Amino acid sequence: MFYTCTLNPAIDLFIDTNKLLPNTVNRTNNYDVIANGKGVNVSLILKKLGIDSCALSIGGGFTFHFIEDYLHEQGIDTHFIQTEGTTRINVFTRVREADLEYKLVNPGPQVSKETLDSLMTKIYTLNSDDFLIVSGSFAKGISPDQLITLAELSSAQGFQLIVDTSYTTVMDCLPYKPLLIKPNEEEIASWFEISDEVELTFDDYIHYAKILITKGAQNILLSLGSQGALFINKDTVLYGNAPKGKVINTACSGDTMLGTFIAYCQQGSSYEEALRYSLAAGSSTAFTTALTDFTDTDDLAKEISIKRIEGAQK
Repeated sequence: MFYTCTLNPAIDLFIDTNKLLPNTVNRTNNYDVIANGKGVNVSLILKKLGIDSCALSIGGGFTFHFIEDYLHEQGIDTHFIQTEGTTRINVFTRVREADLEYKLVNPGPQVSKETLDSLMTKIYTLNSDDFLIVSGSFAKGISPDQLITLAELSSAQGFQLIVDTSYTTVMDCLPYKPLLIKPNEEEIASWFEISDEVELTFDDYIHYAKILITKGAQNILLSLGSQGALFINKDTVLYGNAPKGKVINTACSGDTMLGTFIAYCQQGSSYEEALRYSLAAGSSTAFTTALTDFTDTDDLAKEISIKRIEGAQK
């Protein structure tokens, strides 16, 4: 069974406007309200591709109920733990005339140790038949060190751990051999304490990803934004380019990429095919305000070439 874990879910408000001016009423062209949180998105993508999951999360208020109700409408099981306070609303504004995107991301409610312990009770039931996908930031009151606790549990209980978060504590999880981690360029620079003044090259990304492998990660899916993505494990280095298109919103494209990659691998596709379609799906999401509906991914996939840099074709 697949479980997604979102420790700071959100409702995302997407706004489209021609101008954004101070001290005036800015009229919008349209808006969209979407249940969000990185793990929530992964559950939604898995469902679209025919794979069931259970979404684990902590939150509160009417916004948290909105997210849970939406997941149930999509046929996704949940194990949601209520806390005091209100789950956050983030705002993403696309300004057409300036061709800019503004992202306003709130911190979320405070979570008590008792509330977190209630969620952990569920995670303690996972076993070798299960996958736990931990995505995104943690709410106030949840230390990044909780990630290490989850990694230790994955090793002790036998479930497979997949991690997509910016925290540097990811490095401390590597000895527990997570199945997959999904960094981006900024996270690689942060984890290896590389100065902002240093411009990393394509070969640098491969080099640092291989270090993550030697430290224990089994597989790396490295998002490079408009440059595409790399897939790396001890035997293989693959590169795929990103298809061309008008970027509308980048907020959920990484979650789409991860969910699609997991789904294709689970359904028996090669790493090449999984990388190709994860890039196509992630780009499809970036080209709209919502998660992809996969209607254009076949066409986008035709624009993507997968290059095997290292490793033999299997």
